[in-house]
Amino acid sequence: MAVETPFREARDVSTPIRDLGLTLEGTALGEVVGAFEAEVEALGIAVRPRCYLSTEWGVPFGTVAIAIPFYLANPELTALHEERTGFVEGVDRADILRYLRHELGHVVNYAYRLFDREEWVEHFGAITQPYREEYRPKPFSRQFVRHLPGWYAQKHPDEDWAETFAVWMTPGLDWRRDYAGWSGALAKLEYCDALTSSLRGETPAVTAADLDEEVGSVGYSVGDFYSTGEETGEPVPGLDGALRTLFEAAEGGSDGRPAAALLRQLARSLPAEVYRWTGHFPEHTRALLAQMARRAEELGLVYAPAHEQRLERAAAVLVTALAMSHVQTGSYLP
Repeated sequence: MAVETPFREARDVSTPIRDLGLTLEGTALGEVVGAFEAEVEALGIAVRPRCYLSTEWGVPFGTVAIAIPFYLANPELTALHEERTGFVEGVDRADILRYLRHELGHVVNYAYRLFDREEWVEHFGAITQPYREEYRPKPFSRQFVRHLPGWYAQKHPDEDWAETFAVWMTPGLDWRRDYAGWSGALAKLEYCDALTSSLRGETPAVTAADLDEEVGSVGYSVGDFYSTGEETGEPVPGLDGALRTLFEAAEGGSDGRPAAALLRQLARSLPAEVYRWTGHFPEHTRALLAQMARRAEELGLVYAPAHEQRLERAAAVLVTALAMSHVQTGSYLP
């Protein structure tokens, strides 16, 4: 049975990350990594990635090392991360494996320098394209597979390949059936299938396992880690009118509940789902909800308890609509 690394005084966020004693060995996360390594072995290619704890998911370019967020190594840290950000990239075993398969796509790309191959570029595009954190996906586009949330395959050619590879290698997934009629995505999957088969007799050109921000070298604290990601959000003109429309029809009189409390409650679960279906980053959605809660408080908006479920749904729809507008136009209310 896996034994989790103790997180001394879980709420003492002043502890340097390197002093938390985090490791993969002997943990539930380590067991998931072991299952992933068995999947890699079954592929029959020579690449063997090195997994390690760091500050975020990733594969440093030109290496075969997979960085895994440190907060996944301990349940208390995972809960703290969800509390601070509203979104965990690796919420359970299946989700962690999903991310690991994606990162293996990067490993295989770099190990064999697939991005230099003409046919790879024809399918996915040039890896030299600018890598932008903010991108505008086309939801439900049949040119790309769906794997990680936020239509992540549409971010960059390197991510398109990694997502395609992850879908291709998922055990038990009938991708030909699932992507039948998706001419663009299916062509990429067929190419991935043929290409990976050809790699089984090929020696990787790159085997470096250089680590980036390995957890044992991170001197800043857990609190510092989260303070760098805090957002205030951009002002949303016209927000007052939307909030009044949402809540004034459900005013609660003397027993009314504050609308701000309902909006802050949504910040715990809504950002992840909005991101999955719109591509609007969770931190942006949390900032938007925080702004909505502040204005609702300043406007003194309340609602009757009997209307709570309906208002939760209505507020979720409003936030999703604003998020979709922001993703597609760069503004919440253009």
